[in-house]
Amino acid sequence: MKIAIFGGSFDPPHTGHEAIVREALKSLDMDRLFIVPTYLNPFKKSFFLDETMRFKLLQKLFKSEKKVEICDYEIVQKRAVYTIETVKFLQQQTQCSTIYLIIGEDNLQKLPLWQSFEELKELVQFVVASRNIKESSSTAVEFIKLPINIDVSSTDIRENGYLSHIPEKIKCDLKQILEKR
Repeated sequence: MKIAIFGGSFDPPHTGHEAIVREALKSLDMDRLFIVPTYLNPFKKSFFLDETMRFKLLQKLFKSEKKVEICDYEIVQKRAVYTIETVKFLQQQTQCSTIYLIIGEDNLQKLPLWQSFEELKELVQFVVASRNIKESSSTAVEFIKLPINIDVSSTDIRENGYLSHIPEKIKCDLKQILEKR
């Protein structure tokens, strides 16, 4: 079995995330794609939407994708979980032969700072989703490139209210959440 793991805060999920999943499903030879929302990103101190809401939004967004599974492993830990832990968990659960780890191009520079980076490099094939930003000079890993080129981030949405970058399937839900705040 070949799997892909796409982890992140997804705070909130946006059209860039949706495009990454669609392109990964089209381009990578895999049996299942696990989308793994964090409880709390190890590089961050807080979140905008709580973990339950982010999980539900992702479930709704990718409900029709047969190969996609929203994985709650990191959420149920109730703490920041390092990627290496998630990779080992899913490797054990699936008995997979190949693991593609999908990351955004903006994470490429920080990759050597990730917990157990050297071990992680041995376990996964990195897949980098490009986002209309300058080419990275990082040579820390070899990777497959997913040409997404959608210049949007969850930070932009939170800070500037770019609801136009929220997929239609979840836009109404997100508006309701924001109105309650």
